[in-house]
Amino acid sequence: MVTLNNYSIPQKKGSAAEYKTFSRLERDEWIHLSAQHRDEVATLVDDYLEEKFSQKQNPVMDFMFTYYKLSPSKLKVWSPGAGIVLGEALPTDEIISKHFTPAESGSGMWLDPSEFPQKKIRGTTWILALLEATEQRNPTLNCCGMHEWAMVYEAEEIRHEKFPLRLSREEIRNLVDSNPVVCSHFDAFRFFTPKARPLNQIELSRDRMLENEQPGCLHTNMDLYKWAYKLSPWIPGSITLEAFKLASKARVLDMKAGPYDLRSIGYEPILIETEAGRRLYKEKQAEIWREAKPVRQKLIKCLKYILSFHAPFQLETNS
Repeated sequence: MVTLNNYSIPQKKGSAAEYKTFSRLERDEWIHLSAQHRDEVATLVDDYLEEKFSQKQNPVMDFMFTYYKLSPSKLKVWSPGAGIVLGEALPTDEIISKHFTPAESGSGMWLDPSEFPQKKIRGTTWILALLEATEQRNPTLNCCGMHEWAMVYEAEEIRHEKFPLRLSREEIRNLVDSNPVVCSHFDAFRFFTPKARPLNQIELSRDRMLENEQPGCLHTNMDLYKWAYKLSPWIPGSITLEAFKLASKARVLDMKAGPYDLRSIGYEPILIETEAGRRLYKEKQAEIWREAKPVRQKLIKCLKYILSFHAPFQLETNS
């Protein structure tokens, strides 16, 4: 069995035709899990949604619902993930999507892993390879959050213009010029200003992500949320929510150590321009890495389980 929070899914044995046993949640159990999930998400996002309605900006939570594309309403929808039968579930139940099918074992609905969409096999195989490559590496914790400063280095326009910068343009230039820029995450690097990109000590590209991703990177750990929701509803909602909370926490650290003064919305800065600030950032970064490790491992197990029902797909890499 592969344990996934409050319940388990069976490991596939042999061919899909030999797959006879699976876990089952009775109706009262999965209704409780679904309601619990919805309520927990509500406590995390409803206040933000009210502020958003009042046109207030929040660079932390705005990021969670703009850069990441899952809406709050969809985040509130729980899923058991692949391989779990929902006892007495009906097609009209709120959480039942088009991917659910009737369970052969009796009354209920489930996400049959053998019915995972073929068009997603290639992408899912790549995600699994990325997660496994990242998991096998030691964390690097020496970036000191310089990636956010590289995004405003000699910038003509500032992304979060409603919030003042903590340092002057000249001070930002001196800070970036005097500290190593060692970003390992392409999706952060691509937002560097043109003048900052040549300063990065690692050559980054989309094609080389499998070579460069490492588990100490804040953005790599934030992206566990992206990989989880992209494969919804096949990934358990409990894992997606765990990844969301981790990504939100990492984004707070990202912004506290960044160039914007966010004290007006309750975020005290981490002064990475000082030795004490860099030391604190490294401690917090290591904390995120430790919390991300079990989330990544759960995702790896889920993807291996799903892909075990399908013919292996050979990735072409540049390594």
